This record gives sequence, C-alpha cells and structure tokens, in this order.
Amino acid sequence: MPSVGLPAVFVSAFVSATLLPLGSEPILFGYITLNPQLYWVAIMVAAVGNTLGGMLDWWLGYLARQGMKSVGEPKNTKLKVWLEDWGPKILLLSWLPGFGDPLCLAAGWLKLAWQPCLIYMFIGKLLRYLTMTWLLTLVPESFWHQLGHWLHLI
Repeated sequence: MPSVGLPAVFVSAFVSATLLPLGSEPILFGYITLNPQLYWVAIMVAAVGNTLGGMLDWWLGYLARQGMKSVGEPKNTKLKVWLEDWGPKILLLSWLPGFGDPLCLAAGWLKLAWQPCLIYMFIGKLLRYLTMTWLLTLVPESFWHQLGHWLHLI
C-alpha cells in the first residue's frame, strides 16, 4: 500500500462512485492506518475522487438525455419528483450505496445545474468519509489483527 499511496485512494474512491461495485473505505482506512499523519490529505483525496466519479455519473446522465431526446420525458417517477422538489440539495445523499449512483445519473438527466450538484455532492461524500473513517478508528487494533489472521487462513 505505501508504494501505491494516495493515487490508489483516489482511483478507488472515483471508481466506487460509478456504477461499478467497489468500496473505497477499506483502501482509505488501510492507507490512514499506515500513514496517520496523512489523515486529512487522504480524506480530501477520497472525497475529491468520489465526487468526480459522481460528476461522471451526472455527465453520463446528461449525455444520455441528449442522445435520447426522441424518447420523451419520463413519467412522474419518485426519483424525478424528489429531484425536482429538492433540486441539487438531494445530492447530499449521493454517497448512499445503491441509491447515490442513480441519483447522480438522474440529476444529469434532468439537467440540474452542475455547480450546485458538485458542491452538495462533495459535502455529502466528505461527511461520509469523515464519519466512516472515524467509526473505523474506534474499532480496537487487536480486532483488525485477528481479522487479518483469519483472512490469511482462508
């Protein structure tokens, strides 16, 4: 991990924000465990990577809408109604597994302004990384050593 470092944190966070199933928290937590002096740097790198991945989803939704103009407007789906009612603020929830990626795609599809989407997405993802990392640091180190031992046996 130390030889890979922050680029691995960025890439894992970016990819986990797309529709590909990947969790970036283990990589971030592992990096912070090995380099506690880079706690805030790693959190920011992960938040920026995850936000840019979410903005890729937004952009793909926007492009899909442009390419499918002939299909017409989707009927009143719950997600569409939420996005129209809440606007970009709903992207504070873009970090939620299984819900956040389609939310970002739908925001692009509905052509919500990208700047507020970017800001709200970043705030939500930053709070998620801060919370998850803090919770993981509360777990005793002996647990992680035991878990590593068990996984090594598999």
